Amino acid sequence: METLSYIDLIITIAYIALVVLVGLWFGRKSKNSSSGYFLAGKSLTWGVIGASLFASNISTVHLVGFAESGYKDGILWGNFEWFSSFELIILAFVFVPFFLRTKISTLPEFLEQRYDSRSRVVLAIFSILAALFMHIGVSFYAGAVVFEKIFGLDIMVSIVIIAIATGIYTIIGGLTSVVITETVQTVILILGSLSITVLAICQLPEVGIHSYEALKEAVDPDRLKAVSFNSAKTGFTFMDMLLGHLILGIWYWCTDQTIVQRVLGAKSEKQAKLGALFAGFLKILPVFIMVVPGILAFALFKDEIGSETKNVLPIMIVNLLPVGLKGLMIAALLAAVMSSVAAALNSCSTLIVFDVFEKLKPQLSDQAKLRIGRITGVLVLVMAVIWSPFLGNLGAIFELINQMFSIFAPSIVTVFLWGVVSRKGTANAAFWTLLGGSLFAAVVFIVEKYIPIRGIENYISSTDGFGLNWLRQTYLFFVFSSIMYSVISYLDKSPQEIPEQFYIHVKHSSKMVNYLSVLLVVVMIVIYIIFY
Repeated sequence: METLSYIDLIITIAYIALVVLVGLWFGRKSKNSSSGYFLAGKSLTWGVIGASLFASNISTVHLVGFAESGYKDGILWGNFEWFSSFELIILAFVFVPFFLRTKISTLPEFLEQRYDSRSRVVLAIFSILAALFMHIGVSFYAGAVVFEKIFGLDIMVSIVIIAIATGIYTIIGGLTSVVITETVQTVILILGSLSITVLAICQLPEVGIHSYEALKEAVDPDRLKAVSFNSAKTGFTFMDMLLGHLILGIWYWCTDQTIVQRVLGAKSEKQAKLGALFAGFLKILPVFIMVVPGILAFALFKDEIGSETKNVLPIMIVNLLPVGLKGLMIAALLAAVMSSVAAALNSCSTLIVFDVFEKLKPQLSDQAKLRIGRITGVLVLVMAVIWSPFLGNLGAIFELINQMFSIFAPSIVTVFLWGVVSRKGTANAAFWTLLGGSLFAAVVFIVEKYIPIRGIENYISSTDGFGLNWLRQTYLFFVFSSIMYSVISYLDKSPQEIPEQFYIHVKHSSKMVNYLSVLLVVVMIVIYIIFY
């Protein structure tokens, strides 16, 4: 446990104050209309969209978990970040044109336009529960656990401080406050993580490592290979990660309100696409500034860390960072928590206003929407604060939640993806796929966790059973949902009216968008060649 110096404490307090003031300042104009509050008045440009997408995604679990993963297994876990670059290209070219053309405020509203109100209700329920219990609650608890481990702060005290600071500018200022503060937090996240990486590299000569070859020998060359999967150790293959992550990634980056809301607030289709591509470039960085430090920790602090691998990041902070830089790293950890919470809180309010209250009372005034949005924001924040301390064992809970994503993500991806690439899917197919696909995955999940078959625990993922790890299950659930969607659509004879905007051909992207997308693909190919 580390005692904070007054300098680090001042930096931390100053950072919290800065973020709150910046959020309130830039959000002051959003108070006048619901569009300004929930969608930033459709004024967002590529820079803030990309930075906000990046910051919304990074949480303290990333910082702590990636350092631990790098220490234990190496760079292969960086695939979870690098694959996101390709999924953000899918967001830019496949989904952005439809989302902006339909002028939607929420993604459940998009499903209503493409299918009917039943699918909107189902997705709204999924999205609100995910924002409240997964995005906000887990972010609170994960951040608080980190601060307790490193600095001895009480978990509940940390949660309340983070909730108050984040809630002030998010609830008052709306999406404009969120994206501007997330732009600031992106810079802090990168600088804080980069400082640990640089200082760790500078200390390598002290343990006799003077070259990249020497580093590979010290940490085991396989730790620096992105596609070197020992399936016996990790439980899955590179192909499992590629296909499973593709489904989870399309769900997260392309159909999750918490993320896509930044795109919905874009000034134009070009700005939205450029923002998604900018985020794709930013997603290259975490491997080098979050996973690689864990690999360097293996070379520097292996004896001190021992089997307590969850302490990789705390030990690096204590041993590497001088006074002042510790404050910067605390600010980076705070940025990770606050950006994740702010994004989810804003999206949750938006979903409740547009997909619940506006459906109940279509003629709801702008001022009523703003009032409801702020009230629900406060209630959601309070509920998350109350339930988050009960998460208990963070490691087990987070693994559980990751697997729970695979329950509903495949069916959601099915109705969105086939809904935009084909006009043959029907409203009945979408509704029953959302319910049936998720129900089937939930049954498998329950059997896997709680109902051993033939006396074998984890029968489905066991080699004595089907031998299906959760990532492989994810893309198999997508195949199952796609078959269900196709069969029901084929058999469904009820009339289906698809809005005109789904027939309009997608406009050609600007040359800059095309060039940057090609450049991003080339950069990713080069990276994989280097770390093959």
